[in-house]
Order: sequence, then C-alpha cells, then structure tokens
Amino acid sequence: MLKEFLVILFSYLLGSIPFALIVVRLVKGVDIRKYGSGNIGATNAFRLLGLSMGILVALLDIGKGFLAVSIARIFFPDQSLILLLAGLAAIAGHNWPIFLKFNGGRGVATSVGVLISLSPKAVLITFLVWIIIVVTTQYVSLASITGAILIPILMLLFGQDKFVLIFTLLISIFVIYRHLPNIKRLLSGTENKVSLKNNLDNK
Repeated sequence: MLKEFLVILFSYLLGSIPFALIVVRLVKGVDIRKYGSGNIGATNAFRLLGLSMGILVALLDIGKGFLAVSIARIFFPDQSLILLLAGLAAIAGHNWPIFLKFNGGRGVATSVGVLISLSPKAVLITFLVWIIIVVTTQYVSLASITGAILIPILMLLFGQDKFVLIFTLLISIFVIYRHLPNIKRLLSGTENKVSLKNNLDNK
C-alpha cells in the first residue's frame, strides 16, 4: 500500500511542475500569469514566446502525464487501476499544483500524455481534429473542448476496457470543467485567439 501511495504522490508532484511558468520566466523574465489569459499552459506560452517555445512547453506538459504512467507501469505492470490513478494524479497536479498554491492550468497537454500511453491511435485522431479546429478558428479552447468530447467516443470505438473508458470520461469532464470560463467567453465572443506572433502586451 505504501508503494502505491508513493507512486501516486510522485505523479502528483510531477504534474505540479509549472513548466510554462519556468520557461517563460527563463526566456522573457516575466510571470506568465500576468499576461494573455493568465493561464500557466502551453497556449499562453505560445502567445508570449511564439511557436517553438509553445511546442516545447506542450511537450514538457505532455511528458508529465506520459512519464507518470510509465513509471507507475514499472512498479505495477499488471495493475491498470494504479496506472490510471497515477495519470489522474499527474493531471490533478497540473490543474492544482502544490507549488503555486493550487492555481494551475487546464490539464489538456498532461491529459494527452496520459492518454498516449493508453491509446496512441485515439490520441492521434483527436490531435488531427484539434489541429483542424485551431487552424480554421484560431480558438485553442474550442479545439480542446472538442477533443475532450471526442476522445472517450474513440476509446469506446477502439474497444478499450471499462476502467480506461471511465478514466477517459473523467479526464474529459476534468478538461471541460477547467474550460468553463473559456466556454463563457466563446459564447460571448470575447475568447482569446492565437496568432503566430508574440504578444507580451496582451494582458
């Protein structure tokens, strides 16, 4: 029982590492929470630093979810429930990081990392849909919400077991819940769009 607890605790602490905050502070010397949407995620890092740094932050956040499940798999290779709990802990860490007084990001990229370890095919299809929506609308939030709705459907179609389906549904609910302010802004027409140029003045 202690080993399970330590793996889940490690996953939460790993998820709590605010890579967007760290990268933006190192590159620009500013606090990402004071610019753009104020969110400590890859999208806001992209707004401030451009495409390459935005991709770097996204990969780091994806890596948190993937690494959490991968490490859990080393200790519990045949216990899918522990793997899922480790993944959920990493996402919770990103959304409510202990290092930032529990004020974190939306959890999309970290969720992607967890889901890649479970079904790469479903994630690939969802990612392609995400890209299409971002390119055509410039709304990352809309693409993320759509992806959150699509991924459990794909998991079901690809025959994943009930634990993975329940877990994926929980992640989707998590992501949509964290996007409620974005949904309100989308409906009111005030949601931030992304562009390929840096925007440190967009507070």
